[in-house]
Amino acid sequence: MAIRKIRENGDEILRKKSREVEVIDDKIRELLEDMLETMHKYNGVGLAAPQVGILRRVIVIDLYDGNEPLKLINPKIIKTKGQQEVEEGCLSFPNQYAKMIRPEEIVAEALNEKGEKIKIKAKGLLAQAICHEVDHLDGILFIDNMLPGTLEFVEPAQE
Repeated sequence: MAIRKIRENGDEILRKKSREVEVIDDKIRELLEDMLETMHKYNGVGLAAPQVGILRRVIVIDLYDGNEPLKLINPKIIKTKGQQEVEEGCLSFPNQYAKMIRPEEIVAEALNEKGEKIKIKAKGLLAQAICHEVDHLDGILFIDNMLPGTLEFVEPAQE
């Protein structure tokens, strides 16, 4: 496992559409593990493969709620319900946050790391995180969806 370099705002790879994963092999499983390790190092809730320079439809999410982190391959949001105003940040935009409207509930389909098709019903923060990471796979950044005038820069806490 390895910490990968997170691509930041201005890196053109963040605007590209990712390709579907055709074969789930050791390389994809290693990517998932590296992404989780990288996300945890930077205290993120989610990370998409383009954020580490890989244009594949792979995301990881961890809400730090005692449940196993999600490792999703070729995720698709198939249903949305309701709306919630949320504050969002992104590891590719360090210390920047904005408000936006996301679905309150979603249903998503994906493959797990064993290649099995799974369905996820998500509410609240998990729904928000899945939407944010799936947007990354399509080259959409959170600043594209923010409510006008809500982007803030927050000084990092001193250690």
